[in-house]
Amino acid sequence: MEILTNFSLKNFNTFGIEAKAKQFVAVHSSTELKTILEQNKSQKKFILGGGSNMLLTKDIDALVIHVDLKGKKVKEENDDFVWVESQAGENWHEFVLWTIDQNFGGLENMSLIPGNVGTTPVQNIGAYGTEIKDTFVSCEAMTIENQEVKTFTNSECHFGYRESVFKNEVKNQYIITSVVFKLTKRNHKINTSYGDIKAELAKNNPEASGQTPTLKDVSNAVIAIRKSKLPDPKELGNSGSFFKNPILLKTDFEKIHQKFPEMRFFDISETEVKVPAGWLIEQAGLKGKRFGDAGIHKNQALVLVNYGNATGQEILNVSKIVQETVFDTFGIQIEAEVNII
Repeated sequence: MEILTNFSLKNFNTFGIEAKAKQFVAVHSSTELKTILEQNKSQKKFILGGGSNMLLTKDIDALVIHVDLKGKKVKEENDDFVWVESQAGENWHEFVLWTIDQNFGGLENMSLIPGNVGTTPVQNIGAYGTEIKDTFVSCEAMTIENQEVKTFTNSECHFGYRESVFKNEVKNQYIITSVVFKLTKRNHKINTSYGDIKAELAKNNPEASGQTPTLKDVSNAVIAIRKSKLPDPKELGNSGSFFKNPILLKTDFEKIHQKFPEMRFFDISETEVKVPAGWLIEQAGLKGKRFGDAGIHKNQALVLVNYGNATGQEILNVSKIVQETVFDTFGIQIEAEVNII
């Protein structure tokens, strides 16, 4: 393990932002991770996964530890279910495709989400009607302070909408090293009710529209939808959805809905509704707007993009313009989903 100094992080964040790490090291096993933490106890540390859910607005004055642990395996199975363990450094989308190839169901709706497996519980990532909490069993995590390994169960993670214990109570205290998922081997719960999945399935395979789609069918539909709306970070720097969909009390929403009867919404409980942030941004007239090399994507208003040489601060400034404009237009606060560094 070589610790590098003044290391460029441009290729380690999906926005493609040029920022430097004071020190940088990649670890490929729990043993290497433990050693690095033990040998650098007094050093400020910054933990880096796939770099897909962050916006770097400055250089990192710390030891950046890139968690690059690889490997996946079946831990346990019965006739109906399989428990699969993935190391934290596995690419999420590649892992999802691997589970589908094994005919393991549960992750197909989250195809093509950027990032690595180890960061998925932190955000409780989700897409098209599913979230990590639906299949998550547990994860192993190492304490930064004393290198003890703890197992967090599903309930101990306190999952919420793009929330978990790792973003709140134990923030910056643990490094996730592996994750276990419980997936179906048969009687898969195919979820095509959200978004454009049904339309995409019918378009691609109209003669089979009366049949139950396979895991691969659903995954392919999700991939097609995401590709049509979301830019490839390798071609245009971005971090996927930049903003959370705001959740409002129904009593508050009803007042807003009277002024904007065309506003889209989804009931999420007896007292709350979720409003699509992308719809709010688009209706506020910001979709496709560009401010120098930073802007809002032309096909998906939730996505902020780096057209080439934008700084993190410039993208952050665009995000503030979006938040202020949406609030001025609708009286609704939208929050960043991406971690601002």
